[in-house]
Amino acid sequence: MFLETDRVRLRDFRESDVDALATLHAEPAVMRYLDGGKPLDRDTVANTLLPRLMANPGWWAGEDKATNRFLGMFAFKETEPGVRELGYRLHPTTWGQGYATEVSLALIDKGFRELGVQRIFAVTMAVNTGSRRVMERVGLRYVRTFFQDWPDPIPGSEHGEVEYALTRDDR
Repeated sequence: MFLETDRVRLRDFRESDVDALATLHAEPAVMRYLDGGKPLDRDTVANTLLPRLMANPGWWAGEDKATNRFLGMFAFKETEPGVRELGYRLHPTTWGQGYATEVSLALIDKGFRELGVQRIFAVTMAVNTGSRRVMERVGLRYVRTFFQDWPDPIPGSEHGEVEYALTRDDR
């Protein structure tokens, strides 16, 4: 286990997560701002996504401590020494319940207190107001808007991506 909050346990992904991950990535609302806006099928999750999550550090399965129910996935990936990227992808049934905020605050605290992190950042589409609100709630500050050349642009990509960040000194 990587981290626990009052309600959530972050643990490594395992093969048995394939169905929960497939359900998460089949949700159009979840995929709206990701991967060209298209849901992923179970085979892609089983053969591409899950092996990548298991092989690369920085992604964890989030589960409800009381029920062991899979809530979604959380990222705290090291992108360069002293820098971590924060991310979350939660099932819509959990939205609005504070899970993203609760876990993000705990990851930020762990990063600065225990992991020697100097800077934490997060990126989302400019039009993803829900994710932007979480970033602001946990203390990240708007840094910039930037544009990428996506092979499969999705509605809203014309407004760009936004980066939010927090440094150890700003905390």
